[in-house]
Amino acid sequence: MINMKFDVLGKTGVKVSKICLGTMTWGEQNSEAEAHQQMDYALDRGINFFDTAELYAVPIQAKTQGLTEQYMGTWFKKTGNRDKVILASKIVGPGNGAHWIRPEINFKKESLKKAVEDSLQRMQTDCIDLYQLHTPERKTNFFGRLGYTHDPDDNWEENFLEVLEGLDILVQEGKIKYWGLSNETPWATMRCIYLAEKHHLPRLVSIQNPYNLLNRSYEVGLAEISIRENAGLLAYSPMAFGLLSGKFHEKTDTPNDRINQFKVMSRYNGEMSWKATAKYLKLPKNIMSV
Repeated sequence: MINMKFDVLGKTGVKVSKICLGTMTWGEQNSEAEAHQQMDYALDRGINFFDTAELYAVPIQAKTQGLTEQYMGTWFKKTGNRDKVILASKIVGPGNGAHWIRPEINFKKESLKKAVEDSLQRMQTDCIDLYQLHTPERKTNFFGRLGYTHDPDDNWEENFLEVLEGLDILVQEGKIKYWGLSNETPWATMRCIYLAEKHHLPRLVSIQNPYNLLNRSYEVGLAEISIRENAGLLAYSPMAFGLLSGKFHEKTDTPNDRINQFKVMSRYNGEMSWKATAKYLKLPKNIMSV
């Protein structure tokens, strides 16, 4: 018997498992049958929180975009387990190269409506529990970059209020229950909280950013916001694409492992990541020898 631990999602009162099932490569690295097996396995072990995105599968390409949500939809239909899952998905932001998804890649009300309706159809459900803005619309330092360099040619104009109003419409229509940010900065997070409270609009409940031993940028400013504003971190890439497992350094990896299979996904494949991981891997050995 596995005793899964649970936590409350923001101020919602909804209890989600401490471990969330990520699905980013389903449809590329994983088949539909394997995706179904993973969902069965997760649910059997107490995991009730599944996260996906309209952009998936990754690496991004038109022929696989949306497959991850489709696999979840066929599993929901086959098993009837939709009511056992807290379901999270995301709307794609600009800068991801996924221009084929919609004529305009942004978070305008029309885009939010279309994105949600398409995701609901693919996942064969009538409501998404947690809907997230996948990446910022503006040019900023996300994906763990610490330094911010302002681009004077960035023509983005603040539109957070319009985005919040669009999300409110989706909540009122019953298409989503709650919303959150992903790959965001402290400034945008606090701005959204401020505007939501000022205009009596739905308040964000979570922030999904990378967090692991190779990327601790969340600790700089967002950790305090999460605690004081009750907007918890949904940490993704906890094993840094598998690099922190040690299998690559110990030469037990296979050609099918993500870093080997998708060279374009080089976020944790640089020299500094490898050197830092090597030092982390020595720590337990040093402790055992004391």
